[in-house]
Amino acid sequence: QVQLVESGGGLVQAGGSLRLSCAASGSSSSINAMGWYRQAPGKQRELVAIVGSGGLTRYADSVKGRFTISRDNAKNTVYLQMNSLKPEDTAVYYCSYYYMTHYWGQGTQVTVSS
Repeated sequence: QVQLVESGGGLVQAGGSLRLSCAASGSSSSINAMGWYRQAPGKQRELVAIVGSGGLTRYADSVKGRFTISRDNAKNTVYLQMNSLKPEDTAVYYCSYYYMTHYWGQGTQVTVSS
């Protein structure tokens, strides 16, 4: 059973930056994908960014050029550097780990004020 512990959410003004971290434990596979999804009130959960264990990345169009995902395989940790934040980035951000099935973190709130 994979467990994910997230940190780094908070309140920031538009144009500011935040960095999210997510540490995975209990994984027995070095081949996996880790990433971030978000869910705003009244909306479906959507992909923000993912990174494979080989380093390949994928971003939502809405965050390209502003967000950067990275991972430290030795620490089983994934990071999301969020720059130039906009009010529409406000959501609960969920860490995701995928190997055979999806595992989710508890979520961390990101609020961007205008």
